[in-house]
Amino acid sequence: MRKDAAGSGGGGGIAPGAAPALLCFDIKPFLAALTALTLLAAAWQLRPYHSVSLLASPFSPAAACAQPASASLPRALAVHAKNAQPSSSSSSAAAAAATNSTSPSSSSPERREFRAIGNAAALFVQMGAYRGGAYTFAIIGLASKPTHVYGKPWFRCEWEPNPTTNSSSSSPPPPSLRAARTYHMLPDWGYGRVYTVVVVNCTFSRAPNADNSGGRLILYAYHGPSTSPSSPHERILALEESPGAAPSSAAASPPPPKYDYLYCGSSLYGDLSGARVREWISYHARLFGELSHFVFHDAGGVGPAVRAALDPWVRAGRATVQDVRAQAEYDGWYHNQFLVVNDCLHRYRHAARWTFFFDVDEYIFVPGGRKLEDVLHELEPYTQFTIEQNPMSSRLCVDDPDADYSNQWGFEKLVFRNSITGVRRDRKYAIQAKNAYATGVHMSENIIGNTTHKTEHLIRYYHYHNTINVLDEVCREFVPIPPKGGVTWSEKTPWYYDDSMKRVADAVREFERKTIGDVRL
Repeated sequence: MRKDAAGSGGGGGIAPGAAPALLCFDIKPFLAALTALTLLAAAWQLRPYHSVSLLASPFSPAAACAQPASASLPRALAVHAKNAQPSSSSSSAAAAAATNSTSPSSSSPERREFRAIGNAAALFVQMGAYRGGAYTFAIIGLASKPTHVYGKPWFRCEWEPNPTTNSSSSSPPPPSLRAARTYHMLPDWGYGRVYTVVVVNCTFSRAPNADNSGGRLILYAYHGPSTSPSSPHERILALEESPGAAPSSAAASPPPPKYDYLYCGSSLYGDLSGARVREWISYHARLFGELSHFVFHDAGGVGPAVRAALDPWVRAGRATVQDVRAQAEYDGWYHNQFLVVNDCLHRYRHAARWTFFFDVDEYIFVPGGRKLEDVLHELEPYTQFTIEQNPMSSRLCVDDPDADYSNQWGFEKLVFRNSITGVRRDRKYAIQAKNAYATGVHMSENIIGNTTHKTEHLIRYYHYHNTINVLDEVCREFVPIPPKGGVTWSEKTPWYYDDSMKRVADAVREFERKTIGDVRL
């Protein structure tokens, strides 16, 4: 018999008759019960909300009752009935399940419905369609950017000729001519927003409207990659030619261009200065010569003052102002400037030898006193050339107490050029439009022929950034002329004194007066 229960000296023993209750409790059943309760609680928390909502109220006696045996555990979320329904070897059962999946009155609470309401963006928004030659057409427009980035829409072109004059009313219509090749380009370099620019090229193996009887160019725009005739598509009347009115571009050998130089301007928007626009067009009308034309696109920026500056040139036949304010309904890059320059490229494709693309705060300059005609003759072997930028200060003027700056033109008094070199700056360009399929804001990537960028010794442009929106005096800081070869520092930027543009101001004013008379804004 063990004697340790009787106690021994010291206070470490247990008094007789005082055995604790813990010794009378078996620990293993307790741990098993605790584990089971924990797992049950966890399983309860993981039950789907749908199953919990089917239970009776916790305050009802029925809450303690088990669910009927017919109720099964919920399946995974199904977006289509074929995934939610049990598999069946019957095709009719599958069709019935598919029908039920689109019915709002479906009895299964686990089947979710997705209802499309409205359209986020159009499949195609046409701006223009033009002949590129005897066998080709170009259609310019906008399209849903997500559709073109993530989907595979495509286009098909057909020419529907008019009945000939010798055909009777009972004769069948002449067959349509399908394009041998139709392809599209997205020339906005990924800058599109809700909409991206699309240029569709249609090339035929035989010349449409060769007999000048007229007809229609039809564009079929398909929603997806399927080439089935029954796949979803839209039929678009892109262009129509009346009998006997085929354009000169339809000829096998188009006539010589009407102009030497054409200007295609980007979208004009915002509150623009009429004085700056007046100075800009007078300067370039003189530089480009009489055989030139200027095309502007009013996206909301041609207010009364700008209109007063442009109207004399419009009346003289030197300029065209197109109203494109409706483009605001379609969210594209910078008031859809990629759209308007591509439309201008194809609309005036055969109108000029060279087409220029730059903005109304940028001035083309030919150094060394050379003529523009001589420079472009040297660049004739190239389809496209880009032009280097000379950034000018938009606020610095010479501190000259005797100068009457209120009567000077903007480019006459802003004479400080940024002297930082070795940095990449945007370039602008000119192109022989007859060799281009599409274009951009800073250059084209869709041309036939070569491009040169080494033109700084031949031609460049002065950029008066942030001056076109200044409605009052542009001189906001006055500094002395630095020593020859030196610089003036302002806003942590070194500036050279460059009066190249200032020296031609008087000649430009005199040219304006002789060409369109006195201008009052």
